[in-house]
Amino acid sequence: MKIKKVTLLNDPIYGFIPIETPLIQKVIAHPIFQRLRRISQMGLSNLVYPGAHHNRFEHALGAMCLMQKTIGVLRKKEIAISPEEAEAMQLAILLHDLGHGPFSHAMEHFLLANKSHEQLSLVLMEQLNVAFDGQLTLAISIFKNQYTRKFMHQLICGQVDLDRMDYLKRDSFYTGATEGNINSERIIAMMNVVDDQLVFEEKGCYSLEKFLMARRLMYWQVYLHKTSLAAELLLVKCLERARELRKDAMMAQTISKPLKYFLTLESPPASWEAVAIDYFIRLDDSDILQALKSWQYHSDLVLSRLAKSIIQRDLPKIKLSDQPFSDLDIDKQQQLLLSKAYDKKTLKAFVFSGSVSNQAYQTDDTPILLLRKSQKLTPLHEHPAFGMIRNYSARQHAYYLCFPKADLST
Repeated sequence: MKIKKVTLLNDPIYGFIPIETPLIQKVIAHPIFQRLRRISQMGLSNLVYPGAHHNRFEHALGAMCLMQKTIGVLRKKEIAISPEEAEAMQLAILLHDLGHGPFSHAMEHFLLANKSHEQLSLVLMEQLNVAFDGQLTLAISIFKNQYTRKFMHQLICGQVDLDRMDYLKRDSFYTGATEGNINSERIIAMMNVVDDQLVFEEKGCYSLEKFLMARRLMYWQVYLHKTSLAAELLLVKCLERARELRKDAMMAQTISKPLKYFLTLESPPASWEAVAIDYFIRLDDSDILQALKSWQYHSDLVLSRLAKSIIQRDLPKIKLSDQPFSDLDIDKQQQLLLSKAYDKKTLKAFVFSGSVSNQAYQTDDTPILLLRKSQKLTPLHEHPAFGMIRNYSARQHAYYLCFPKADLST
């Protein structure tokens, strides 16, 4: 009797994660997927939370593990899921973040104009599908929400999906921010399917509330923490300055070929040319870090100052407000920093403003559905236990103003 060997990966969050099929194992081993080892999960958040050095590779495997647990729960509740569907569901969640660029969200629109990482993930999934002779077709159909069984897509992209469950739990673990430590086991145990829609049993409503609360708190405390926000904004400013200097020989000689491709264009490419995709999948965090280390010593004072600020963690001050900052506020900070070395034009790289927002739950989107004991389906925000749902459904805005801590002439 031949004993089937199962590959196990040891994860600090869930323990051993099995690789259930040869196709999944081959996809994980592919260079396009292995690249995620070199893409940080939380951008530059490690400048605030020293333990936050985990990557997109770990997150993708964790989300796949949650999918395995979900399939098991639904099958026990007599929801028919074929072996082919189970494999495709795991592949779809495994590959959902392929399109992230260096430092994840920090550079999302800098490299490819007006293109989200989800759109690029789909492009790369299609590319992998060619390499695997069409074996990812069902997974792509689920990812694009074109498969008839809609709950499978909701598990990948929904208001309570497995992507969010893993990143909340994982990011909480690595940052030490306990507010994000949700009970994913309980939430998955409460899942069911009615008319091919994902629903949650009513007795799990408070676990769902904890999930929404965790998402809201993690955004303000971790993902949109003002210091890491300042660092990521500064990174984009630095790359924008490098693009302005694209004809400078010193700048071009100190960076990798993939990064050089994107920086020497006048603006990000707006379409999916094969050459742009090829350079994109060769680009990761190490390209950016190597460039920043070199740019510290560049003759251009703006580029060198910006690079030093990130590498040496000499980050700008950032003020937050519930109201937009006026032109007068910005001009006041710029006037304080004018010197012989910096003119009004270049100061835009050091004094700038904008806004961020957070909405934990969208009542006008596909709502979270509760399965009542009467078998009636009720949107979460209409359940009697959720009188405070406005705290989660209201979009909250924060406005920021960034400026250096000291005179730039020093």
